[in-house]
Amino acid sequence: MAYLFDSFAGWKKYCEENKLSLAQTVLEYEHEQKGRNQQEVEQGLMRAWKVMKDAVRTGLEEDMTSRSGMINNGAKKVYRYPKAVLSEEFQKLVSRALAAKEVNSCMGRVVAAPTAGASGIMPGVLFTLQEIHDLSDEKIIEAMMVAAGIAIIIEQKASIAGAVGGCQAETGTAAAMGAGAIVYCLDGNIDRVFNGVAITIQCMLGLVCDPVAGLVEIPCVVRNASAAAIANSSAQIALADVSSVIPVDEVIEAMGEIGASMETRYKETALGGLAATKTGQAISKRVLIRDIEVLPDEGV
Repeated sequence: MAYLFDSFAGWKKYCEENKLSLAQTVLEYEHEQKGRNQQEVEQGLMRAWKVMKDAVRTGLEEDMTSRSGMINNGAKKVYRYPKAVLSEEFQKLVSRALAAKEVNSCMGRVVAAPTAGASGIMPGVLFTLQEIHDLSDEKIIEAMMVAAGIAIIIEQKASIAGAVGGCQAETGTAAAMGAGAIVYCLDGNIDRVFNGVAITIQCMLGLVCDPVAGLVEIPCVVRNASAAAIANSSAQIALADVSSVIPVDEVIEAMGEIGASMETRYKETALGGLAATKTGQAISKRVLIRDIEVLPDEGV
């Protein structure tokens, strides 16, 4: 029987007892739970990887202006800015995460990884990682399997939905997936992969979901960029074998506890946080009026 991904400690134990890699256990799970063989799983992930890369390119090459006007080609501005804060690679990482998420906000095609609201993080992380370290697509696909296993456990022990656990559940999970994928690709062992997950979630605990006008645009897009940066910093720390001190399973349990105690207005309701500011409320009214005005033209 394949491992059912109910804890990180259990996942590690299963790998060690059966002499399997993290990616191999996910393949086993997919086969047993969904009847998919290795080729089918890899082909599906390769299609997803293509969509991720296409989203990055689309966001950096085509017009990305959302209907609300809140998103207006920010990724291209960052990508083309002549002065890098740290390095050209960091600038590309940030702009790519922005780009893929802007595609989502402009109703384009993305991969929910694990959600549409966090859809810029994995593309930004993996695209840049592959470029810097000259990784094969096959290695990226393995890393995506590992990231999937990470997300399954977080979903069971806490949540991956902003409506349930706040933005820590969405961008936090995506960043943890990204950190784990980075460490895996750079030959970190299981402990270091999981340590990267723990450190990432520690950095994002308590992050609320407060979309202005109820749209997955502000602050969602810029949070994708910052989460991609956190994924990389956490991976760097974990690769050096710096301990998270609190075990990863306990970190995820804390995430679930915080999400459960978070007030409703901070969980995707657009009733608190940035959505409740004076400007946020003004934008909400403007968007609502605009939507009402276009209804007759759309035949609704």
